[in-house]
Amino acid sequence: MGVLAWVCWYGYRRHTAYPLASAAEAVTNTVFGFIRAYILLALWETRPGLGGYDAADAVTFCFLTQALVGPVQIFGGMDLTRRIRDGDVAIDLHRPVGLQSWWLADDLGRAAAALLLRAGPPLLAGALVFPFRWPGPVAAAGFAVSLVLAFVVGFALRYLVTLGAFWLHDDRGLSSAATVLSLFFSGMILPLVVFPGALGDVAAALPWSALVQVPADVWLGVRTGADLAAALAFQAGWALVLLAAGALVTRAARRKLVVHGG
Repeated sequence: MGVLAWVCWYGYRRHTAYPLASAAEAVTNTVFGFIRAYILLALWETRPGLGGYDAADAVTFCFLTQALVGPVQIFGGMDLTRRIRDGDVAIDLHRPVGLQSWWLADDLGRAAAALLLRAGPPLLAGALVFPFRWPGPVAAAGFAVSLVLAFVVGFALRYLVTLGAFWLHDDRGLSSAATVLSLFFSGMILPLVVFPGALGDVAAALPWSALVQVPADVWLGVRTGADLAAALAFQAGWALVLLAAGALVTRAARRKLVVHGG
């Protein structure tokens, strides 16, 4: 195995070390799923067919997003932030692997662990209680690809926010702002299809929509054929742009660290 494969594997092992903690988080996600589901059902009872979704689509979207809270790390945060504050990042920069590549591999391991331990309960609970949409074979395959791309986009966004710690004495403000943007523009609070007019168009074009809204639309079968290919290309495009931006900011951060004698 290559270095990055080992990093991914150990990231997975580290985040599966406490399954009971993950189970508790899964239960919490499930409870909030029920709260959100009843709110959405009330909304769809008043506005049937809102955004092109029916009530079953809305409920499925709700529990699917709850299943993805952990894997896409919707609330942000990376261990790298602490290492930057403590100065341990100097060790990371001396590894024979790029800083961004190392942490991407680690984060993919984390995402796989969260998907395994936290995604199942919300989906199963929603399917047992409410009308639920399960994807067909083509949609399931497209969803698998879309999910991996969502992991990469999510990492790239959080990585850029984390690098702000090189310039800020306290990165909590930046992290809080990023979390609000992630919650609102990913579709986590409400499906982006219900956003009106220009706001909906802008939200759908931003990278945060690649975290939740796009994978959910693929799962629901909203994206098929050419639309499915376009959705995956949209995610891949943002992943490349954000990773390229991360590489540039990493170079600037390395120069800043050296300038200050790190």
